Amino acid sequence: MNSNTDEIIEKLDSGEIRLHEIEKYAEDANQATDIRRKFIEEKTNTQLEHIGKYSIDMTLTAQKNIENQIGTIQVPVGVAGPVIINTEEETIETYVPMATTEGALLASVNRGCSVIRKSEGCSVSILNNQMTRAPVIKTKNIHDANKLKIWIEEHFNEIKEVAESTTNHGKLIKIDPIAIVGHFVYPRFVYETGDSMGMNMVTIATQEAINYIEQENDIHVIALSGNFCVDKKPSALNMIEGRGKSIVAEVTVPKEIVEKTLKTTPDAVVEVNYAKNLVGSAISGSYGYNAHFANMIAAVFLACGQDPAHVVEGSIGITTAETVEGDLYFSVTIPDLPVATVGGGTRLETATESLNIMDVKGSGNVNKFASIVASIVLAGELSLVGALAAGHLARAHKELGR
Repeated sequence: MNSNTDEIIEKLDSGEIRLHEIEKYAEDANQATDIRRKFIEEKTNTQLEHIGKYSIDMTLTAQKNIENQIGTIQVPVGVAGPVIINTEEETIETYVPMATTEGALLASVNRGCSVIRKSEGCSVSILNNQMTRAPVIKTKNIHDANKLKIWIEEHFNEIKEVAESTTNHGKLIKIDPIAIVGHFVYPRFVYETGDSMGMNMVTIATQEAINYIEQENDIHVIALSGNFCVDKKPSALNMIEGRGKSIVAEVTVPKEIVEKTLKTTPDAVVEVNYAKNLVGSAISGSYGYNAHFANMIAAVFLACGQDPAHVVEGSIGITTAETVEGDLYFSVTIPDLPVATVGGGTRLETATESLNIMDVKGSGNVNKFASIVASIVLAGELSLVGALAAGHLARAHKELGR
C-alpha cells in the first residue's frame, strides 16, 4: 500500500471521509480497494487474506460493476463437455466453463454431455429474443385508464421513435400487453437488445418514452418499473411471453445409450419426468416444471459474468420426455434466459477468459452463447432424471458431493 494509506484510514476513523469516498483520495481504484479492505479488517477484527488476493484490475470494475469493493471471492471453476449442438445456422462443439461449490454437479453434466455426443448432438432453436420494462402509471379513473391504453396503441410509432433515440442497438418491438388494474396502467415495453442483456438500455429508453407519454397525457407516472416487466422474479407472464432468450433444446437418445450410459430405460426416464417434473411441479404450484435448470444456469452465469439475479428467471421452464420408436426423446424449454456477450460483467477478466473458451466473447455471439447454455441445461436435466430413474442420485452425492 502507498504512503497515504494510514492517513486515509485515520480520516475514515474520524468520519472525515466515508467508505464510498475513498476513490477521491486514493491514487486509483486498486489502492482504494486495498484501503477499504484494511479498514474493514481493523473494524471487524477479521483477516481477509483470500478476499484480498485477485488478479483483476479494479479500475473499470469500480466504475461499472460494483461499489465499496474490498476484493473478490473465489468459486471453483470446472469445464463440462465437449457438448455437440446443432443450431439452425451451424454445428457447435465446445467445452463449457461452470463455477459451483456443489460436488457432483459437473460430473453429472459431463455425463449428460457424453449422452448427447453419443446421440449425434442436440438441436437448439432460439424462439424469441426480447427484454422488457413495464412502468406503472396512475390515471384519474378507469375511463382515463382505458383512454391511455388506446392512446399508447395508436401512437406506438411516435413512442418507438422517442425510445430508440436513446440507443444505437435497442429496438422497441411492441408495447404489449398493457394491463389495467383499477386506475393503474401497466404498459409492457418489449425491446430487441442485440448482444447486450439490455436491462440498462431498455430502462433508459423506456424512461424517455414515458416522459413523452406523460407530456401528452394527463397522467402520473408512479414508477419506471411496476413489476410487470417481470425482472428477477419467477412469473407466469415470463413463462408465457418470454424474456431474454426463449429457447428449446432437444435430443433423441437411442435406447442402447440410455441403458449403457444412464443405466436405466427410456420408459423409466419418461415416468420419472412425468411424476416429478410435471405432476410434482403442478401440485406444488411451481413455475419450474423441471429438475434443476437453475443449477446449470447459475454455474455458467458465475463463470461468464452474467447477472446472477437472473438465475431466478432462468429457473422457470419445462422438461419433457417421451419414447419414440423405443428411443428416448428429451427436451428442455427455457422461456426466460437473459444473457449477454458484451457489457455488464462480461468485461471482467475471468469472465472474458470463460467466454473465450466457448469463442463467444463480444458482438455477434449472443445467440451462440445462449444455445450453449441451453445445451448444458439439457445435459444436466438428462443426467439427473436418468440418475433418479436408475436410483443413483444418493450414491453420486455420497461419492462426489461430500
